Amino acid sequence: MTAPRRRTASPLRLGLLAGLLVIALVGASCSIFGPSGEEKAVQAYLDAWTRGDDAAAARLTDDPAAAQAALADARTALAPAGITATLGQVRTAGDNATASVDVTWDLGQDRRFGYLDEIQARSAPQAESGWLVHWTPAAIHPKLAAGQRLSLVVDTPDPAPVVDRGGTPLLAPTPVVNILLDRTAAGDLGAVTTALARALVPLVPGITAQSITDAAAAVPDGQGYSVAVLRDADYRTVKAAVHDLPGVRFATQTRLLAPSAGFGSQVLNPVRTEVAPQVSGVPGWSVQIVGGGGATIATVGEQPAKPGSTVTLSIDHAVQTAAEDAVDSLPQQVAIVALSPSTGDILAVAQNTQADAAGAIALTGRYPPGSTFKIVTATAALETLGIDANSPQPCPGTTTIDGRLVPNEDRFELGTVPLTQAFARSCNTTFSQLAAQMTADALPAAGLQLGFGADFAVPGLTTVTGSVPPAPDRVQRAEDGFGQGDVVATPFGMALVAATVAKGAPVVPQLIRGRATEVPKPATAPGQAALDQLRPMMRAVVTGGTATALARSGEVFGKTGTAEYSVNGVNRAHGWFVGYRGDVAFAVLVVDGGSSGPAVGVAQRFLAALG
Repeated sequence: MTAPRRRTASPLRLGLLAGLLVIALVGASCSIFGPSGEEKAVQAYLDAWTRGDDAAAARLTDDPAAAQAALADARTALAPAGITATLGQVRTAGDNATASVDVTWDLGQDRRFGYLDEIQARSAPQAESGWLVHWTPAAIHPKLAAGQRLSLVVDTPDPAPVVDRGGTPLLAPTPVVNILLDRTAAGDLGAVTTALARALVPLVPGITAQSITDAAAAVPDGQGYSVAVLRDADYRTVKAAVHDLPGVRFATQTRLLAPSAGFGSQVLNPVRTEVAPQVSGVPGWSVQIVGGGGATIATVGEQPAKPGSTVTLSIDHAVQTAAEDAVDSLPQQVAIVALSPSTGDILAVAQNTQADAAGAIALTGRYPPGSTFKIVTATAALETLGIDANSPQPCPGTTTIDGRLVPNEDRFELGTVPLTQAFARSCNTTFSQLAAQMTADALPAAGLQLGFGADFAVPGLTTVTGSVPPAPDRVQRAEDGFGQGDVVATPFGMALVAATVAKGAPVVPQLIRGRATEVPKPATAPGQAALDQLRPMMRAVVTGGTATALARSGEVFGKTGTAEYSVNGVNRAHGWFVGYRGDVAFAVLVVDGGSSGPAVGVAQRFLAALG
């Protein structure tokens, strides 16, 4: 057998293989031998630029002065939170190279501006890498040419309105003028602040030249201090006096404002903050190339604005307006809260200017409720003492419980009368004696049935209902029984009590549509038998008791209250009225009103305005 012949590669074939190997090694030089000089040059430029060192990046170009000016201008114009640039393929032809780069600017607020660019490089033996970036404005953006620059334009949409339950605007986009003071440009600062204060004090009560000076001093040099933000109509009334003052500037803006200053402020101000993300929308933006004269040449990146969405509140504009007008009728601090018993909707929260100065007293102000708390005491008595609305009860002018003298107002006496009459005429002596007979926790339990002491997390609002602690001591129970002692209540809490009586079931207050109220501590179920007797008792207060001034205000159910307290040995009193008519339950508080009379008057005006 003949052995097989061995094949031998020809010289030509060996030459071809060697040539292919050389080509492969050259093509793979990046991975085998590391980056080339041109790649190093471009990468170094990108590293310096993206870390914010424009001067270092410019030194890696063949025109450092022009490069640094352009890079700094672009950074100032776009104010990026950061820049990333990823080097791609580098193509080299002799002494020239072209690098593909993927660039992304982080413009903040979730704005991203990205594009693909090409950066040129030139052979430069004097450079460390042997190459320099060839400077042209296209090294920043491929469409940027000499004499042009980038510009960021933000398009802020007008905020969506906040409307009432029927669609009437409560907060609407309104033009305003922000008056700004740059104290470093004011020259005679005292003269300027005096002129500002004199012009603005009718619109901004309490503003003074000194208050402006002190606040402006806390602002860094060159920055404007916001002296006042005025509705455009109000600004026009003072424009002539402030427009030409040195160092004073003006910025026109759009803000969500109520129909008038102070309208519903205790609700609308916190709601504005709560719903800001929903009504504000998302600003749009665009990156533009502009020419030397400022004209737009091209838009190279953009995101359209997304308008906000309308927010609906439970507030009823007509009820709120009626409450606003009613609280403005007295010089004392006055507050009204109105709720819908059927839905829990908060219909109105109103305070006059004097009350606003003390805070949100309508929602969180704690005051002794006086005889309005007899609604709770009567409920506890009907449920726990085996009596009814017709049970005869003594109403002497005074009574003494374990040494504590309890008087009726002006020490009036009725003798022995049905519980309904003692309630309607507001006999302190009757209800202190009833409370003294109860267990320590009877009043807290009855209060919680009516929502008093319950806790609610209403989106957009901070609320308090009130509290009455368990009272093992008979004297303490007696004082609590007619709304003195340790009992404290808010107008919000007492309006909730009236709403629960009207509905006959726990009421959960609601404000912002689509955002349910959480209930960390719920009310318990009120006893229907007791409520059936309590409602006629509350009606008797109006038809023949302490609130007959409301007899012509429709079918009103309620309870008056005079809550006494002492300041430096001087006896004083808050005035209350708590009640409901139809599907509107409400509480009126007149701080330092002296008696319940002023509160009944406010309630009368409120109900008359509702019709």
